[in-house]
Amino acid sequence: MDNALISTVLPYILLVVGFLALIKGADFFVDGSSSIAKKLRIPDIVVGLTIVAMGTSAPELAVSVSAAITGSADIALGNVVGSNILNILIILGLSALILPLTIDPSMFRRDIPVLLFTAVLLPVLTLIGGDTIGRIAGVIMTVCFIGYIVWTLKAALDYRKKGGGEEESTLKTFPWWKSALFTVGGAALIIIGGNVSVEAATDIAHQLGISEAVIGLTVVALGTSLPELVTSVIAAKKGNSDIALGNIVGSNIFNVLFILGTTVLIRPIHTDVNTLIDQIFLLGASVVLAISAATGKKLSRIEGVVFLILYVGYATFLFLR
Repeated sequence: MDNALISTVLPYILLVVGFLALIKGADFFVDGSSSIAKKLRIPDIVVGLTIVAMGTSAPELAVSVSAAITGSADIALGNVVGSNILNILIILGLSALILPLTIDPSMFRRDIPVLLFTAVLLPVLTLIGGDTIGRIAGVIMTVCFIGYIVWTLKAALDYRKKGGGEEESTLKTFPWWKSALFTVGGAALIIIGGNVSVEAATDIAHQLGISEAVIGLTVVALGTSLPELVTSVIAAKKGNSDIALGNIVGSNIFNVLFILGTTVLIRPIHTDVNTLIDQIFLLGASVVLAISAATGKKLSRIEGVVFLILYVGYATFLFLR
């Protein structure tokens, strides 16, 4: 086979291999860490907002950190913003189509307001930084993330003190050794898959003359959001709205505050007007989710269709841009 052809095709093969490693790694990580959480009698909604959300967001973390280290930070920002938009409009849209999602009351008091806060914080930090999201912004995001995690874990501990955690759960449980093996092995696959994916995506962007930001918003965002898609859709099919919703809300919070915060601590990210437009669209999608959740205390099938239509409109705008 001609060497030029091999160098052209190889990045696409590596991108698929990297995504497969990310998906399987996230699957193992979620199963292992969720099993540990359930053994500790942590409720499903908290598991979804923390353990499952962090596990399914691990591909975004691996890709974004790898991109920052290799000097492709535009992919990192596009990956986070693109994944968050896709999480709300595509994944929750599909999940609601399968089965209307009931909203846990605790999400209105804590998690959805925090989701809106992160969606506002990102464009504010972008505007303040001018053409750069710098390390000070990274410190702010990281501190906010720590505060959110402490708040959520305190709620879980209060829940345990009240005798909760014995209700039937759809989450799997394994022996301690197997739970630990799945968690560690899954994390290793995620790291490997993240490194391979970001290098392949960067090569493809250069081949096609497409900006790294667009590749991050589309191809990389879709690939790294596959674990959220699989987790939330399966949870919706099983009737577990807590996991489906908690996974997406928690993942979006985690993506902005921790993943982007960590990324810019490693390497500041340059921004432009298109970056700000994408962030404003993410804010709009977050507001639509909050309104939909508040009005009916659930996401209906009709709202799921609206979410999907909004994403089609955004994707069309992105490629025409």
